Parts: sequence; structure tokens; C-alpha cells
Amino acid sequence: MATIKIWLSKIWKKILQHKILSVFLAIVILGGGYYVYGKFAGGATATQYILATVEKGTLVTSVSGSGQVSALNQVDIKPKASGDIIYVGVKNGQWVNAGALVARIDDTDAQKAIRDAQANLESAKLSFEKLKQSTADIVKLHEDAFNVISNSFIDLPNIVSGAQTIILGTTLSLANNQSNKGVYIDFFLSQDRDNATAFANIAENDYTAARTRYDATLLLYENTSRSANPSDIEKLLSNTIETTRSIAQALKSEQNLLRLVNDYASSHQKSLPTLISTYLSNLNTYTSQNNSHISNLVNSQNDILNAPLDIASQELSLKQKENALGDAQQNANDYYIRAPFSGLIGQLNVKVYDSVSAGTAVAVLVTKQKVAEISLNEVDISKVKVGQKATLTFDAISELSITGEVADVDAIGTVTQGVVNYSVKIAFDTQDERIKSGMSVSAAVITDTKQDVLLVPNAAVKSNGEQYVEVLENNISRNQTVEVGLSNDTMTEIKSGLKEGDKVVTRTITATTNTTQTTSKNTGGMRIPGF
Repeated sequence: MATIKIWLSKIWKKILQHKILSVFLAIVILGGGYYVYGKFAGGATATQYILATVEKGTLVTSVSGSGQVSALNQVDIKPKASGDIIYVGVKNGQWVNAGALVARIDDTDAQKAIRDAQANLESAKLSFEKLKQSTADIVKLHEDAFNVISNSFIDLPNIVSGAQTIILGTTLSLANNQSNKGVYIDFFLSQDRDNATAFANIAENDYTAARTRYDATLLLYENTSRSANPSDIEKLLSNTIETTRSIAQALKSEQNLLRLVNDYASSHQKSLPTLISTYLSNLNTYTSQNNSHISNLVNSQNDILNAPLDIASQELSLKQKENALGDAQQNANDYYIRAPFSGLIGQLNVKVYDSVSAGTAVAVLVTKQKVAEISLNEVDISKVKVGQKATLTFDAISELSITGEVADVDAIGTVTQGVVNYSVKIAFDTQDERIKSGMSVSAAVITDTKQDVLLVPNAAVKSNGEQYVEVLENNISRNQTVEVGLSNDTMTEIKSGLKEGDKVVTRTITATTNTTQTTSKNTGGMRIPGF
């Protein structure tokens, strides 16, 4: 037993003399009594925003279609107008450049339309200048209005005074102790006086109302000078019109009363005072004078109110005449039939004196270059016109992309299983020997281009009844209402609501981050001999 202990002691000393082994052993001994376990606690949520910067740029919109390549394609040259051919400028087999005059249709009627439009435009210009001269001086219109008002107040005092005498004066009473109104009523027999009393009361009430309005307007007139503000003159003008209308009603009521008296005297063989005939004659004169003033006052008011409207209306008429001339000139261009692009006249279908209609093929233009024939639906075809640029790609030549120009658009579609499609021919701007007839081709026809506009990715634009984007400011997002314009597959035009350099959110990423908790547990130690 003692021998074994001595042997173990020697071994232990040798172990301690080996430094590396000592370190390793110490680690094992120190860690031997512990174990580690991990536990995932609840993760914290972090939101990450994918941003885009609002930038100015060019927005291009297009419509896309697919089809096939055709070699040495032919295009029908069709006029937009109808008439008799008076000139043919090409022959079969002739090479022509783009825009070359192929034929010309008699444009006599079109030239007449241009002359008529020019004459109408000149007439409209003269009328406009005359109107501006007559309405330019607004001060003069108000001075004229004041003159009309003043002329009215030359006659109105006499009219009002005369009307007062007829209904409220005492000129018909022998003793001047009874009003004329009472005399009119007493002229009727007792059983007939109710109707006469009603007419007399109406005449008196209408006169009283007119007199009240007249007195107020007269005071306003006396306190308004010729050089008063236009608004003050317009107010006086409006009041004077209402006053004269009120006086007109009072005069009419008095005429009705006196005619009733006159008719009653005639039917009952009663004689009338001479003054009643005089009053009826005076009322006719007053009415004529007053009506003339009403007409002049209203015309003056209309001149002031309508001056701006007349100018605006004449400006609109002038613009319409300008547009009519432009349309007539454009229509005249349709009588010149031109080659849409360079090519060979493969077939000439007309000669001088032939009659043609719009859409008739007058010639066949054969192109040296290849063309793409694509198909578009009825929605997209409405946006496509001859002369628009296009981008072409080819399935067989993936790295090749060339430009072209729309050379022909079918006017009549083809119905297949209830779907209407239209054929469009696109001439290549450049030739590439790798492009073969019959190859599949995809085309994007550029329908609109806007330069120097604010642009954001489509993903940034959202809608909740109105268009908006999320703008990030100080690491906080907020909704910003915007007005959008054109858009294509990737970008949208912003008309208002943003400015260049703003940051908008295109995508939000929400991630969960987890933490690990580590806990140590003591399970007891290992005893090392000799320690």
C-alpha cells in the first residue's frame, strides 16, 4: 500500500512539472462541477424602413405587345381625306424618302375653309378690340350711370307729386275738406262701394310704399356725388331702379281706380268732374316717362354688370376662332399624301383624276428594313399613333434591344373568341443581321413622355380613398397626401405634396430579435489529491 502511494506521488509531481498539461488539468478541475443551459426570452420587435428619395427625372409610359418579325414588309399608304387626285408624284419601283409627296387630293374646299376661318378670326379680333375700347373705362360706365340717375330725378319729383294729388289731394272736393280718394268712393252708390273702396285702398297703399322708397332714394341721391366710389354709384343705381318700379306700380293702381270710376259713370249715366279725365291723361304721361327711366336705368346697370362677362365671352369666341383656323389648316394638310418612311413604291393604285376616300390604299410602300408586326388590344390601341417611338426586344437574341417607329396602325380590328385585337407595324431604326424573319419580338410603344417631373417608386404610393405616401422624418413615418400624374410599371409622377429630396417609404420590414440567458449551477467539486 505504501509502495502504491509513493508511485502515485511521483506521477503527480511529473504532471505538475508539465506546464501545458497543468493548465489543461486546472481548467478541467475548475469547470468540472458546472453545466450551462440556454433559454430564449421574449424577442423585441424592430421595424426597418426601405426608403427611396424623391427625384426629378423623365417618366416614359408605354403599351406593350408581342408578334413576329417580317422582312421586306409592305405598308399601305392611306389618305386621311377624300376627293379627286390632282397630282401623283411617284411611280412604281421608285425609291422615296420619308415625307415624300406621293399624291395630292384637290383641296379647294379645304382652302376655302381656311379663308373663311381666317376671316372669322379677323372679325372676332376686331369685335374684341371694339369691346375692350367700349368697356375698358369702367369709370366712364359709372359716370354714364350717374347721368341716367340724374335724368330720372328730373322727372320723378313731378311724377310722385302728381300721383299724390290724384289719390290724396283735395282737388275734387268742393269745399276742399275731403280727399280725392273719398270722392272716388262716394261717387259709387252704397251697394257698389265695397269694390271701389278696395281699389282705392290698393292705390293709396301702393302710393305710400312708393313715396317711402322715393324719399329714401332721393336722400341717397342728394348725398352721392358724381365722383363717388363705383360701389356707391351702383348702390344708388339699384335703389333708383327699385324706386321707379315701385312708382310704376303706384301709377298702375291709380289708373285702375280712375278707370273703374270712369266705367261706372258711363254705365250709370253719371257725369264726371273734368279733373278725372285730366288725371287719367297725366297718369298716362307719368307712366310713359317712368317706364323710359326704368329702361335706361336697367340698361346702365347691365352695362356695368356685363362688361367683364362680355370681355370673357369675346375672349372665348376669339379662342374658338383661332382653334377653327388651326383645325382648317390641319385638315388641309390631310390632302397631301406623304410616305410615312423611306421605302420603295411597290404598287401605285391611283392616277390623276381618280377619286379616293379616306382609308383607301393609294400606294404600297415596301421597306428595305425589317418590321415588327405586333398585336394590341382595343384599350392599348387607342393610345398608339403613327410616328411614335418603340423599343424592341427579341426572344432569340436576349442581349439585343433596338428602337423603331410605328409605321402603320390597323383601323379595323380582328375579333378572336370575343376579343378584339389590332395589328401595329413598327419599322426598325437600325438593322441587325442576326434578326431573321419570323422571329418572336416584343415591343414597348412609347405613348407619353414627361421630363423634369418628381418621381417616386410605385411601391411608395398607397390609397385609402385618396393617394398618399409615407414620409420618414426624424425616424418617424407619417402619411402625406399627394396628387399623382402619369405612371408606368415602376415609377409614378407626383404633381403635388412632395418636394425633391424627400424620403418616402417603399417597404417596411418587421424583424424579431431574441436574447439568450445563460445560468450556471454548482453540482459539487472533484477533490484533487495533495490539495
